[in-house]
Amino acid sequence: MKKKLAILGLCTLLVAGCGKVPTLKNGEEAVVTFKNGDKISVDELYETIKNDFGLSSLVTLVDSYVLEKTFPDYIDVAKQKADVYLQSATQVYGVDATTLANQYGFSTEEALKNYFYLNYMQQYAEEEYSKTLIEDDDIEKYYEEEIVGDIEVSHILITPETTDTMTDEEVENAEKTAEDKAKEILSNLKKADNLEEAWKEAVKENTKDDATKDKDGSLGKINKSTLGDSYKELVDAAYSTKDGSLYGSVVKTELGYHIIYKTKSYDKASLKDSRDSIIETLASDLRNDDTTIYMQALQHYRNELGLEIVDDDLKSQYAAYVQNGLTESNSEE
Repeated sequence: MKKKLAILGLCTLLVAGCGKVPTLKNGEEAVVTFKNGDKISVDELYETIKNDFGLSSLVTLVDSYVLEKTFPDYIDVAKQKADVYLQSATQVYGVDATTLANQYGFSTEEALKNYFYLNYMQQYAEEEYSKTLIEDDDIEKYYEEEIVGDIEVSHILITPETTDTMTDEEVENAEKTAEDKAKEILSNLKKADNLEEAWKEAVKENTKDDATKDKDGSLGKINKSTLGDSYKELVDAAYSTKDGSLYGSVVKTELGYHIIYKTKSYDKASLKDSRDSIIETLASDLRNDDTTIYMQALQHYRNELGLEIVDDDLKSQYAAYVQNGLTESNSEE
């Protein structure tokens, strides 16, 4: 696929005409001649290119035109992303841009950059199209069931004192010691006459989280997704706790054992203010669940500009390519 895209420049010259390259107005004009009078005609070259590289080159030409017409404001963004990605890739693989281009099947750095650029344009088209598939009912349902207000949470972190040289039994004992300590601190806090003051003192004396130690253990204002999937249990525990209260038990994460103190709750944002972020989330879920959205999106924007393929062979190849893209998810299942 990548090698086929490299023929793009040649196809463009054949169609448009440039310098001494013959045009398609006379297909019998020669591209190559031999001293005995034989020749390779434009028609022959075109048929070979069409059969070997035609579809990939056609899609590149079509999508470059369609997506630049449809999303002109995103062109510079996509080009910048392609530049950044190319620079990053050369650093990761420790090669220069030309070598990297050759590894991808391109002859020049510019060709590879154009490849990345078009991928970003296609990806953006998929994202924008998927948003149009989200219904108002889905948005409202998600708002009612999933959107919550921010909360302010503090914690005390107790970490097991383990090393790489410990046996499994020693690690298990260290884990138990840390958990017991966390439970003891929590028990003492529950008995405190002044929880706020007792909490500050307990943080100062016990927490192993240096980032929050001088802030009374405060994690700041968070929402359900703020800390990521690894800390879902911690966040869920905090949301289930009343303001000004401790969560009833110790919560374990990859960092260790947490004692949770919820200090404040905020009202959730309005549906109007949440709408765009909800659409982003639902559209992302849709793309993950249905791999045909990519082809649906590109077909949608191509059809909006009235795409018609004149060459019968390319038209047939293109139809098969589209059909394959629209049934991709079913075949993967």
